[in-house]
Amino acid sequence: MYIIQKYFPDLTEEQNRQFILLQSLYEEWNNKINVISRKDIDQLYERHVLHSLAIAKIIRFKNKTSILDVGTGGGFPGIPLAILFPECSFHLVDSIEKKINVVQEIYLALNLRNITSEQIRAEKIKNQYDFIVSRAVTAFPAFYNWVRTKVKHESKNELKNGILYLKGGDLNKELKDFKSRIKTFEISKFYSESFFETKKIIYLPI
Repeated sequence: MYIIQKYFPDLTEEQNRQFILLQSLYEEWNNKINVISRKDIDQLYERHVLHSLAIAKIIRFKNKTSILDVGTGGGFPGIPLAILFPECSFHLVDSIEKKINVVQEIYLALNLRNITSEQIRAEKIKNQYDFIVSRAVTAFPAFYNWVRTKVKHESKNELKNGILYLKGGDLNKELKDFKSRIKTFEISKFYSESFFETKKIIYLPI
């Protein structure tokens, strides 16, 4: 937990409590349903929680911002961001029912009232949101096609409404068709841990 406090020193007592609880909750549920790889569960705070919170290093969501987390898996990046931004609303979706069931149990245990969840494919979602977040669920062009109509037109944050996508590696080929519109942030500029050396945030305003 120290690694979260290192980069986010201004957490409230309630936020600290919720972040601390994540380890035991994910260990308990991972023993029943494997939503996080076995090798990563011991590195939960660095590889999942802190990675998710990298988005907060480029934008501080204003109150009442609506965020859709597509392909949330075990609840990342949605759950850590919902803890950090309790006055924003988060809708976490995944096509796999057992993953959504785990996500629901975890956010209810944390008493996070700013999260809703749903088993649904991204293409079927009818609502629109200020931002769409995700962690490397597919190649970026395919993801863009899934969600490009799900973004509200009117922006209220410092960044224009759009997609915030966490992904690593060499993305030049993947992003070549978006070059003039996209901005890429190196997460290693925010965090010193070696895990983040190749990790990036892709921001595409829509």
